[in-house]
Amino acid sequence: MKKESLTEVLTADRSERLDRFLHRHIGGSRNQVEQLVKKGFVEVGGKPVRKAGYRVSPGEEIRYTIPGEPDYEAQAVDFDVPVLYEDDEILVVDKPSGLVVHPAPSVREPTLVDWLKAKGINLSTISGEERHGIVHRLDKETSGAMVVAKTNEAHEKLSAQLRDKSMGRYYVAVVDLPLKRSGIVEGNIGRNPANRLKMGIVSGGKYAKTRFEKLLESERSRYELIGAKLFTGRTHQIRVHLASMNRHIVGDGLYGFKSTNDRIKRILLHAYILYLDHPRTGKTVQFVAPIPRNMMQTMEFRFEKEKIDEILDPCAFLRRFDDRCDRLLDEERGRYAGDPT
Repeated sequence: MKKESLTEVLTADRSERLDRFLHRHIGGSRNQVEQLVKKGFVEVGGKPVRKAGYRVSPGEEIRYTIPGEPDYEAQAVDFDVPVLYEDDEILVVDKPSGLVVHPAPSVREPTLVDWLKAKGINLSTISGEERHGIVHRLDKETSGAMVVAKTNEAHEKLSAQLRDKSMGRYYVAVVDLPLKRSGIVEGNIGRNPANRLKMGIVSGGKYAKTRFEKLLESERSRYELIGAKLFTGRTHQIRVHLASMNRHIVGDGLYGFKSTNDRIKRILLHAYILYLDHPRTGKTVQFVAPIPRNMMQTMEFRFEKEKIDEILDPCAFLRRFDDRCDRLLDEERGRYAGDPT
């Protein structure tokens, strides 16, 4: 049965943060209360307040509305999504290129959420009906590793990891011109005023930071295989930061890749390795999403296969960025040796 919206009025009995007041009176998770405030469903003294840290005073009236469920009808799916890992708390999938993560007013096709529901998989409900289980997302054109929360507790813990950067991804891409050097790119990202379909480095945008690593150049240095590590999670971040250096991901016509000779079926950007702390055990784990065949075929046309395999060995790839893989291997060796830690 569809839930209708609920509106109630409360009176503050002491001075405290708005989110703490609401949590104390209506329950729910901290994240749910915070989203209620941020989305404009809370008024103090008759005026909308969107800051969870707003301080209410004794005697002030607080009106809140818990919205009803939207009119959402799951679409039929005729595809499958590879599963990399599953337990009672999380599901890790390898999202194909061309698949939208969740429904939206502009989306007219089945999504990853539709697939999850069609499979009857238990999902968290914190993000609402249309985004059940979705903790983070990938662009439609980008493939690769994504974690889905199956419980609200797991969702909250994973969301906290996104904020404190203890969860993240490493990407593989092919660009149309080699980078001058490996290194960090920083630039505030916001909506491109000249093209609303694109993002750009703009004044007043949100801070964004990406690390790029040169991996393998093609003959005559026409293309390059690169790795990327996000320190922030802005829309189109890798694509925007590359465009700021006049580099473009092969297949990405939106941000400037142009070629009349290539028939590219997809953007050559893939979320290769996902790492996180398991929400139940607290153990750091990582998942590798194999390079999709349609992307690998294009890569093998431009680079030597033996070199690709060597460079994209997961541990060899990660060592380009940090010692994460070595630390995980040391932990595994300790467990197998009977180390009580």
